Amino acid sequence: MPGMLYRLAAEGILLLHLAFIVFAVAGGWLALRWPWVLGLQLPACAWAVWIMASGRICPLTPLENHLRQFAGEQGYAGGFIEHYLLALIYPDGITREVQIALGLVVLCLNLLAWVILLRRWHRA
Repeated sequence: MPGMLYRLAAEGILLLHLAFIVFAVAGGWLALRWPWVLGLQLPACAWAVWIMASGRICPLTPLENHLRQFAGEQGYAGGFIEHYLLALIYPDGITREVQIALGLVVLCLNLLAWVILLRRWHRA
């Protein structure tokens, strides 16, 4: 029974991690509809870009692994993106250049949304 609780907690962390990534990548576009989102999205985007640019691993990854090990499962090496997402796109793993490129994609997508939002505010 405790193993099942740890597994559910690990799955919850997995879902939280995925939601954070989606928010960090596309949250700037939510701010076009709900401008208050920008106060949450700017730090989320900055964190995501910093993690990608610095080559570090998000703290949610070791937490998920730790919970999976408590549940009697195998953890995984590397980060969330390498394990769950890039394994589908880049089966041999992620290079430093790809990691930096992904960080730039996140930044550029959000910069575009922020520019649109700032233009709206300027017109108003």
